Amino acid sequence: MTSILPPRADAADAGEPLHHFWSVCAGAGRAGEGLRASWQEQLRQVAEGCGFRYVRFHGLFHDDMFVYRLGGDGQAVLNFQYVDDLFDRLLDAGVRPFVELGFSPGDLAREKGTIFWWGAHGSPPTDLVAWTSLVSATVRHWVARYGIDEVRQWYFEVWNEPNLDPFFRGTRTEYYDLYATTAHALKAIDPALRVGGPATSNFVPDARFDGDTEDRSGHVTVTADNLDALEWRPVWLEHFLDHCSRERLPVDFVSCHPYPTDWALDDHGEGAHYTRGADATRRDLTTVRDIVGKSPFPDAEIHLTEWSSTPSSRDHTHDHPQAATFVVRANLESIGLVDSLAYWTFTDVFEEMGAGDTAFHGGFGLLNQQGIPKPTYHAYRFLHALGDELLVRVPGAVVTREAATGRIAALAYHYPPEMPLAVPLSTPDRTVAEETLALGTPVPYTLSLTGLPAHAAFTVEILEPGSASGGDTVAAWRERGAPEPLSREDITALRRTAPRTETVRADAAGELTYERRLTPWSVVLVRQDDGGPTSPYEHPATP
Repeated sequence: MTSILPPRADAADAGEPLHHFWSVCAGAGRAGEGLRASWQEQLRQVAEGCGFRYVRFHGLFHDDMFVYRLGGDGQAVLNFQYVDDLFDRLLDAGVRPFVELGFSPGDLAREKGTIFWWGAHGSPPTDLVAWTSLVSATVRHWVARYGIDEVRQWYFEVWNEPNLDPFFRGTRTEYYDLYATTAHALKAIDPALRVGGPATSNFVPDARFDGDTEDRSGHVTVTADNLDALEWRPVWLEHFLDHCSRERLPVDFVSCHPYPTDWALDDHGEGAHYTRGADATRRDLTTVRDIVGKSPFPDAEIHLTEWSSTPSSRDHTHDHPQAATFVVRANLESIGLVDSLAYWTFTDVFEEMGAGDTAFHGGFGLLNQQGIPKPTYHAYRFLHALGDELLVRVPGAVVTREAATGRIAALAYHYPPEMPLAVPLSTPDRTVAEETLALGTPVPYTLSLTGLPAHAAFTVEILEPGSASGGDTVAAWRERGAPEPLSREDITALRRTAPRTETVRADAAGELTYERRLTPWSVVLVRQDDGGPTSPYEHPATP
């Protein structure tokens, strides 16, 4: 990219609807973590700052939530107090649950402790009748507590990544049986409740998941010279939709996990970890849209319930600016393809591999353990700031308008062509992340707007690598001497790390021309002011 095509727009131009699919849902680790004050505080922050309306997490029925156990007489004992505490607080924060029904409670699990530090019971329930009773009782409890009109607005996803052995120690046929009994239980309560699946991970270019269990001998990518020349397909999706059609099973939405890599989980299997092309997300979402459109369920919603640059919670790139640029690029390239693409995850309060050893350990979170915003947080805040009408989209930039107010917002990014891949894994340290960050050269960017009110004011926010004033959290931490652990003063200071801002104005004729050189991996938001504070993260502009 020698330059970003200059987006030109008139404020009175006709636009097309712009659905903020990036702001629909965010991921989190497990339900039990959601009972912590820091998790709840951070959820409120990302809901307000980034606009997330749903949150999805594992472990709803895990033993630490105490929902299900067998009493001494062999009868089920149900306890919804922890779930009530969590769901009450979600709804109070203005966020709805995207309910993942899983994993098995210990007293229903065929095998125990199959995955994660916290010992999720990733196996089919031993008794589908008991499972159905558990699901029915739980959902009826929610209906009684929150009302059917509220619960109809939730989503119910059956399990998580059942194609992967640690998550589901069973076969595809067993998952289909689980899906059928769960879907029937939900529809028996209310036909308007929304159910979907198969929640599989990942996209693959081979036949490893074509049978009832995974065939690990057929991974062609180990020897492939060009990963992007292969045809990548979502696991089980076509087979699942055909099966549900034949068996007359409901599918209100489809879900899968399109990580742009050739490994589905950071500790699944052995061997090299391959990263796909930078446009893998757009291509994968296009594939899903095509499959669903040609399926027996062409009107099913598409919710991709986990996504990030890599599926590793120890990838140091997650803490660096290039992860934010990847987020912006992938989402802007994928406009109009799906109903949601859920970033995994909003917080580093996350214990699949146990707690992180350091403040910046490469966790998935938009916010770290202490609530310090990473560049990816600002990426989602920028995306949320866009309007609901798309005026212009060119490679590297968009211009939007807010229908209710007419305010204009434009977003541009510089993803250097020297990195043709999705930003690669950096583990066990920051070496790869820093090498990636050093790639590329600056490019010119010019934004031209007409039809504005005379002297209309715009706030510009610039997220760029290298300093605290650019919103680079790791750089800000290093400027403080890379303290570990963080003091209370460190935390307070680092929470203020944010993109720098400046104000520009249209001229008397209502025209604005904004020019700057974008450094590699930078993201720039230009947003028309509404008369209030220019930004909750305002910093003085640097020369």
